[in-house]
Amino acid sequence: MVAPSSRLSVAQARRIALAAQGFTDRMPAGAPTRAHFTRVIGRTRLLQMDSVNILARAHYLPTFSRIGPYDDALLDRAAWRPTGRAPRLLAEYWAHEAALIPVDDWPLFGWRMAEYRDGRYRHTREVLKRNRSQAADVLAVIAERGPVIPREIEEALGITRQPGEKGSWWIRGEVKHLCEAMFAAGTLSAVRSEHFHRHYDLAERVIGADRVGVTIGRRDAHRELVARAASAHGIAIVADVADYYRLKTAEVRDVLPDLLDEGVVSAVQVDGWNEPAYLHRDARLPRRIDRSTLLSPFDPLVFFRPRTERLFDFHYRIEIYVPEHKRVHGYYVLPYLMGDEIVARVDLKADRSASVLRVVASHVEPGRDHGAVAESLARDLRRLAQWRGLDDVEIVARGELAPTLRTACAGA
Repeated sequence: MVAPSSRLSVAQARRIALAAQGFTDRMPAGAPTRAHFTRVIGRTRLLQMDSVNILARAHYLPTFSRIGPYDDALLDRAAWRPTGRAPRLLAEYWAHEAALIPVDDWPLFGWRMAEYRDGRYRHTREVLKRNRSQAADVLAVIAERGPVIPREIEEALGITRQPGEKGSWWIRGEVKHLCEAMFAAGTLSAVRSEHFHRHYDLAERVIGADRVGVTIGRRDAHRELVARAASAHGIAIVADVADYYRLKTAEVRDVLPDLLDEGVVSAVQVDGWNEPAYLHRDARLPRRIDRSTLLSPFDPLVFFRPRTERLFDFHYRIEIYVPEHKRVHGYYVLPYLMGDEIVARVDLKADRSASVLRVVASHVEPGRDHGAVAESLARDLRRLAQWRGLDDVEIVARGELAPTLRTACAGA
């Protein structure tokens, strides 16, 4: 618990945020277990998903950042391959973009599923509107066959998909759009194959009929989501809370008085912030943060860039979709957390054929001690390489930290 106070420094807010996200929890003494993974999910409440696999898919990285090298199968079993002894913990839905959420939180998005009853995107809605009967056929195939990919549904229905124009990799068959519409509406859910292909199934078979049958009113759901976001942040302004589950700021402001009255959050001022912050009642203010780790671009600690800049004075933009010649820091750049500050950033690539973790570029933040940062970062790069099954770390001569980091890695 944080001692009652009406004003906090940015450094205090930063430590509160790091503790809320699990960066002060005890590291596993041995191999991480399902209990350790469950603890991470209890902190973050979601894992954003992304298909880029140049290092590791986005949903795997936040757990590594919090508990160190772990078996990816812990997450896979929790989300997609449950057993009788280890039931499903996670489900995929549109939370903070595409994300894995606790399966018990699925009913909290019923209002969003109602909004998406005809699909999430305009083209998907158009496809559904002109193919209502085909949607019923698609649903019947899924009901009969269980988890399937769109191509298998097309084959079952005798549909021949016309290929897209050359280079138009994003053009999808209408069956795929129908599946996506029903996924957004909550009629379908999905599991993933080892190659990350989405296999659609009836929501009640994936989520459980007991959860699918739960109806939560829109405002009640917003209240619970705001409470969860506030807990995950520890301390946050309205925009931070809204972004966590992609709520509107007006929706957050509507339920905040309830949470204030109930003591779930309290209003505080943070030095230099131009609006009130809200401190969750379970927030802790550690004296220090004894942790260093690399962070995914999609880690909940940094995925809302205005908050990242406000907390860490760290301007960060992902450049995956920026033409190479216009990139400032690189393609897949990970911030580096050292103590309670982000002190560097590295552009990483897993060269699996050469069994090398390649540091394509390495940049240190202004005013940081290059030697101290490089020594710590070298250890964490080795740890990351070990986790991804890579034998070595290679430093490319790009970025002001590269020479010092190469020396540190040689001795790590």
